[in-house]
Amino acid sequence: MARKKGRDISGWLIVDKPAGIGSTDVVGKVRWALHAKKAGHAGTLDPDATGILAVALGEATKTVPLLTEALKAYDFSVNWGSETATDDASGEVMQTSSTRPTPDEITAALPAFTGDITQVPPAFSAVKVEGERAYDLAREGAAPELTARPLYVDELTLIEARGDQADLHMVCGKGGYVRSVARDLGRALGCLGHVSSLRRVWSGPFEIEDAVPFDLIDRANQTEIEARLLPIHAALTDLPQMQATDQGAVRIRNGNPGQVIGQAQYGEQVWVSHEDRAICIGRYLGGEVQPDRVFNL
Repeated sequence: MARKKGRDISGWLIVDKPAGIGSTDVVGKVRWALHAKKAGHAGTLDPDATGILAVALGEATKTVPLLTEALKAYDFSVNWGSETATDDASGEVMQTSSTRPTPDEITAALPAFTGDITQVPPAFSAVKVEGERAYDLAREGAAPELTARPLYVDELTLIEARGDQADLHMVCGKGGYVRSVARDLGRALGCLGHVSSLRRVWSGPFEIEDAVPFDLIDRANQTEIEARLLPIHAALTDLPQMQATDQGAVRIRNGNPGQVIGQAQYGEQVWVSHEDRAICIGRYLGGEVQPDRVFNL
């Protein structure tokens, strides 16, 4: 089997994704610009959405599941009066309404969309239906039957309401579709609605201020881009940190339980460093850590 070509470069690059490009395309551009052997991302953004796309390079891809599970925050605008096939401004208008909600009506409706809720993903989404992407089926005219999925919404607040539009802020867990919130909120208010703009402003530990402008990557200025790389452990701030002893580091790197120093609950997931480098994520077993994912740096 042929080996992947590219550099063994590891870390996180936080990209401010512009509208009009897909998340996978952004990852491909980052990988190309840095000549990286391996890259992935932690949470898809719609092509028309902007904001934080956390791109993992090399060994950082082993931490993607942790960031995927983390809370994420969005600022978005909803246009009232129409529902579209895609639940955003790019889709065909399917229904219209002359009703418009007041700010008080919007605010009163929001608690029903917070906490542990269920949500039906948009027809044009990456959800798989019998092995095929929902958006592929929708484009072929075969409207997929999507079932409601659980979602945790930590916060949903009205920022401003003005006539045909409202600006909102949402913090939610894994698998949340802002487009579905706009659609369902419009239905609940009896006015219909769709997302007109969407921006992810933070994702887990990463803030929009950490993000690299996409045009920097598009210019392929490798030196400038590498200067903005964050270490692997930048994604691990929610886990307790342990320090491996010299002998413990050797054992951990070989996939065995190794001696560590630090405080954690027995059985808790932690990350382990040695000589200022992350070497693994694992389970604390009281004086030792059993590695689950070892970073080969």
